[in-house]
Amino acid sequence: MSNELAQKSIGELAPLIQSKQVSPVELTEQVLANVDLYDGDINAYISVQKEQALEAAAQAEQEIQSGNYRGALHGIPMALKDILYFKGEKATMGSSIHSEFVADFDATVVSKLKMSGVTFTGKLNMHEYAWGATTTNPHFGPCKNPWDLTKIPGGSSGGSGAAVVSHMSIASLGTDTGGSIRIPASSCGIIGLKPTHGRISKYGCFPLAWSLDHIGPMTKTVYDAALLLELLSGYDPKDPTSIDRPAKNFSGLLESDAKDLVIGIEEEYFFKNVDSRVDEQVRHVLKQLEDAGAVIKPVSIPSLKQAEFAELVTITTEASAVHHANLLKSPEKYGEDVRFLLEVGELMSGVDYVQSQQIRRKLDLEFAAAFDSVDVLISPTLPFLSPPIGSQTVDVNGQELSFLDEVIRFTGPGNLTGLPALSIPVGVKDGLPVGLQIMGPAFEEEKVLRAAALIERMELMKGHAPTLVK
Repeated sequence: MSNELAQKSIGELAPLIQSKQVSPVELTEQVLANVDLYDGDINAYISVQKEQALEAAAQAEQEIQSGNYRGALHGIPMALKDILYFKGEKATMGSSIHSEFVADFDATVVSKLKMSGVTFTGKLNMHEYAWGATTTNPHFGPCKNPWDLTKIPGGSSGGSGAAVVSHMSIASLGTDTGGSIRIPASSCGIIGLKPTHGRISKYGCFPLAWSLDHIGPMTKTVYDAALLLELLSGYDPKDPTSIDRPAKNFSGLLESDAKDLVIGIEEEYFFKNVDSRVDEQVRHVLKQLEDAGAVIKPVSIPSLKQAEFAELVTITTEASAVHHANLLKSPEKYGEDVRFLLEVGELMSGVDYVQSQQIRRKLDLEFAAAFDSVDVLISPTLPFLSPPIGSQTVDVNGQELSFLDEVIRFTGPGNLTGLPALSIPVGVKDGLPVGLQIMGPAFEEEKVLRAAALIERMELMKGHAPTLVK
């Protein structure tokens, strides 16, 4: 069977489905065929729902044939990270403790996707409880990077990244507490958007750290990310962190000219200790944008030097509060890496936590001041290329550095401030994708998306695809 349809984006498929040129059943069959073909190697799925998916696709086809087309997501096959609740279905959170947990309600994002006519194909692998960035899961097996099966796909939403790039899901959702959408997006060579904190409801998503958690789209194109963002945005009284801001027509706000763009560069933090292969590719993009008329402006955000401390203290303490009872009761049921991080969180003091929140406040003010003079900030998403599965270190210009210390260095500030941030692939080095991060002002995701659309039009990924799925 050809998988030509499964390789397309939502933006390409939607008009074909609406005009009845493409059958949702045929599309779903192609996606499921890719799962059969590739997932034995990649291990992106925790569970596959073939029969349910084909039934839902048949229903979508019948509705569309009858003139009841619901919109761009109708009949689109998607698998989601197994941290989101589906009523009556298991949500394992990638854990053994919750391996038999069945939700009795839908997450708000799941409910919105259901109403839009999405066909769900299954639940995706993730780092246990989303508390890590490798998706080397001890309970469901490691998820592997489709570009190189010996490398990590990033995490914690590694299954989402791997499934989208290998066409086992047309798009997906991930969660992001320290970079868990953008890290696998960078590692797998797709778009990953963490919206402004409070933009998308987290009701029905198992928490990692309540003040840092986000849900966002992981897609093949910028347009698809914008489309999902406008669908999923909106105030939800069931989520105490939800903010009442109206959704925008993000997918209609992507057109722009580089001459209208002012890009901020924070050299002291975001370009420090970056692998030369990554640095070269990101600076190449900046030069192209500048040549096209964009203005590159240096900015200074002094409190970034304390960001790693603030992120570590906030995420570990809040995560340990969530897991405190289970950690006391059944520590042996956690994977070693997650148990270690939860134990670290138990050691943090109230003074540490309050100091971290003071740093966050300073960062909020300093980022806001920076965005008074620039539209977006651009940096690498990760300072390194994906390391081997099981490695505790990363190679940065020949130096072996701690993976844990380096992995959320550039993504963590977006969680501390809650600012929108997107990772976009900008090329391939030594067979692995390089991601570029774009950050923008709060609730102005359109600025981030417009900059990403400009970069996407450079076609830096043209001709590049994982060997496994070529």
